[in-house]
Amino acid sequence: MNIVGLIKTMRPKQWTKNLILFAAILFSNHLFDLYFLKLSIIGFFLFCIFSGNVYIVNDLVDREKDRMHPKKCMRPIASGAVGSKEAILFLIITLFGAFYIAYKINFMFFVIGLLYFLLVTFYSFGLKHIVILDVMTISLGFVLRALGGVVLIDVRISPWLLLCTFLLSLFLALHKRKSEMDWIEKGHKTSRKILHEYTPELLNDMLHIVTSSTVMAYSLYTFSASGSMYMMGTIPFVIYGIFRYQYIVHKKGMGENPELVLLSDIPLIINILLWAISCIFILYFI
Repeated sequence: MNIVGLIKTMRPKQWTKNLILFAAILFSNHLFDLYFLKLSIIGFFLFCIFSGNVYIVNDLVDREKDRMHPKKCMRPIASGAVGSKEAILFLIITLFGAFYIAYKINFMFFVIGLLYFLLVTFYSFGLKHIVILDVMTISLGFVLRALGGVVLIDVRISPWLLLCTFLLSLFLALHKRKSEMDWIEKGHKTSRKILHEYTPELLNDMLHIVTSSTVMAYSLYTFSASGSMYMMGTIPFVIYGIFRYQYIVHKKGMGENPELVLLSDIPLIINILLWAISCIFILYFI
């Protein structure tokens, strides 16, 4: 069994998206509760398995189409480095193991993990071919990740944060579509038929709405958060992060791989760290 190829198929670079699960423990003022922290870390790794297996399903479904793509043809399943039967066996073992652990830890976390897996599987089989619903499904997947962190430690967080999660992930998904369209306009082939339903003008209009709504939703959260007068000071970090990401997409053409942006752009990484440190200091020490 090609373990390296199978892990590569699970897209480890995409696992940064599961960090949203820690929003619950951070914003519920339980970050330094070791028991809750341990549960959140376990939940993070379980969601890495859930999301990783979704990519295996996706690559199994799209293996023929991926072979036509200039980059996706190098994926282990599309290239033949990992066989279909081998991938299915690995998927069954890891997925059932992860769901068993989730069930033993917290039943509601198990339910949300199952809903997430089903949602993104339906995305792979059909929802990704329906205009607008394709990007909204991606965003709902992020919301389910955040809710998983909430139910895992049984806390309550502001609904504005869940709205921010939805809007920010929609922002990333729309930029991904826009970058994919730019790729086509440069003469490259694509296997994603849904791109023909979008136009640059439509995506720009949607991005204008989502970008301003994201900033507003986060601002409304800070107005009602603990230490609101100081939390409002974190708004510039959010605005800079959004603007920096747009700069990277337009100047460096990396919108098709948002996970690489989050892992490689030093100013953006510094900004995220400063935002996180500021939130921790305000929520826990003021």
